[in-house]
Amino acid sequence: MQNPFAPSSFPIRPVAPRANEWRLRTRTLALPPLPLWMGIVNVTPDSFSDGGRYFEPGPAIEQALALVEGGADILDIGGESTRPYSDEVDAEEELRRVLPVIEHLAREVSIPISIDTRKASVARAAIDAGAEIVNDVTGLEGDPAMLPLVVATGVGVCAMHMQGTPQTMQDNPQYDDIVGEIHHYLRIRRDVLMAADVDLSRICLDPGIGFGKTHEHNLTLMTECRQFHDLGCPLLVGHSRKGFLSKIVGDAESNRDAATIGAALSLARQGVQVIRVHDVCPAREAVLAFAATGGLA
Repeated sequence: MQNPFAPSSFPIRPVAPRANEWRLRTRTLALPPLPLWMGIVNVTPDSFSDGGRYFEPGPAIEQALALVEGGADILDIGGESTRPYSDEVDAEEELRRVLPVIEHLAREVSIPISIDTRKASVARAAIDAGAEIVNDVTGLEGDPAMLPLVVATGVGVCAMHMQGTPQTMQDNPQYDDIVGEIHHYLRIRRDVLMAADVDLSRICLDPGIGFGKTHEHNLTLMTECRQFHDLGCPLLVGHSRKGFLSKIVGDAESNRDAATIGAALSLARQGVQVIRVHDVCPAREAVLAFAATGGLA
């Protein structure tokens, strides 16, 4: 009797070549086999993981510098929480939170700064202050002024998938084919950006872990991230400390840091180019050791 678990019993999916660079406003990031690390700086009182710890400029800047010391390749600065059921922040308040941080870091660090915002006015001010990337959870659909802005400024762009809005996305997320539907959405967003004259080399895509997805949806996406390489863009995945990790380890009180690192190993093995985390150093060191001992072979 044939062994149903023999390797030949499983279909082998061809994996498309991965994008090897990401062009930003003033520089180009090379994307080697190991992932780049995007360090999260939430200048907010209500983000799900560290809300309030870095709400003032001083602590936020200290955290950003610690992330750089820990090996961050990009700093992602955000002034509005997009956790489930979070309240929207007006542009004036969002700018009050992030601008002092970005202005200081642009003078102090050599790595690129990303502005995590869905508002064009916030992105404009952040770019003027030195940001190189716009990271938009709405896939650049939330503000009609965002697409003309990124075209005019030549920044790198990250377009993410989200079903619904932060206020509604976890009410009842449904998909018939989670990977296929998000692949279709990201392809459309890529094509819309390119039609508006954003060069393919400037576009990064994010499947949006936790944004309008159930636990099972998140697991499937994390397992199948390699399927998005055929879109020809760098992939960014932000799974850090998210709730589905608690379900994996069976501990609702877990800080999720160890689970974040474990999942990052899977992303690295799938060739994900940019991994967005709250604590860069241990995740980076884990992936380095994983690779050095044959984990990526």
